Amino acid sequence: MSHNIVKSNDISRENIEDTPRNTPIEIGFSLFLGQLRTGIWLLGIPSWLFGITDRSMSAFADGYLSTIEVFQLFTASFFFLSWLYLKPDNSLDASSNQGCLCPTQANNYELKKRHMISQEYILPFPYLCQIYHLLNLKHLETVHSFSLSNLKILHVSHFQPTSIGGIIKFQTILDSPVNPLRIWRQPIVEVDLILHNPYTVELSIPVYDNKRIIVIFNALPLTENEHQFFIEIYSDLDWPKPLLQILLHFASCLTLFEDWPYLRNLAEINIERLFKLNKFSNHASMLLFHRFVELYGTGIETTKLIEGSDD
Repeated sequence: MSHNIVKSNDISRENIEDTPRNTPIEIGFSLFLGQLRTGIWLLGIPSWLFGITDRSMSAFADGYLSTIEVFQLFTASFFFLSWLYLKPDNSLDASSNQGCLCPTQANNYELKKRHMISQEYILPFPYLCQIYHLLNLKHLETVHSFSLSNLKILHVSHFQPTSIGGIIKFQTILDSPVNPLRIWRQPIVEVDLILHNPYTVELSIPVYDNKRIIVIFNALPLTENEHQFFIEIYSDLDWPKPLLQILLHFASCLTLFEDWPYLRNLAEINIERLFKLNKFSNHASMLLFHRFVELYGTGIETTKLIEGSDD
């Protein structure tokens, strides 16, 4: 996982040894209480909605709304909004535990707290089709023109090769004033795309108030014409987590629906030939793809990749 998700803690050995730590039982009990509070709060939401709906149907049943009924509806709505406002703040548990946890435990807690959704698919397309698609920046404008509401790439601002991959930063713009993505982010932001290894690609998108949505793609070859595709999304947005999870699940399914015909078309051509042709492209949007080709070649055999993943 990149530094965007979990930051390392500069804690000396002496400070770690001097810091009191909770036992695993105490930590587990604290986490259980936090989950219990959240569960009760989530259970209260449909209960309040049912109560308000039932009260509304009773009030409008006779076609006349009395003063008492208006007052009852207003009171129920007020308490429902108050209930939403009283959402348990699990960050308090995290902050109280972080003083007692070792750095690794604290980081794992933060990572779990920021995890939003997981999706897993087995796709009937070669693994290289998925890699080519993930590393080609122009596909954000073409393949995903509908889901991203005609988002445009302004320019590539930074590229840094690594020993097993690379990092590319590029600016994108939402040129439409009614683009729904404006609820997530500013009109112009710098997005990070990271090739961690031959199978893992990370997309890091800044949103408001220095918060981010991070998508981790893992593509693992199964056969020459099939691969397993994992999508993991993390975020530190302060939105209600159930609502955010629903939106992210919908967005992931929509983008995969857009991917399907394109990946199918790629699978029908000679993907290795496509790799070799694009190797000579000088377009900045292909820099990370070129890095993949440079490290792992244009004629990668699926069997070799599978053997390498087992090492």
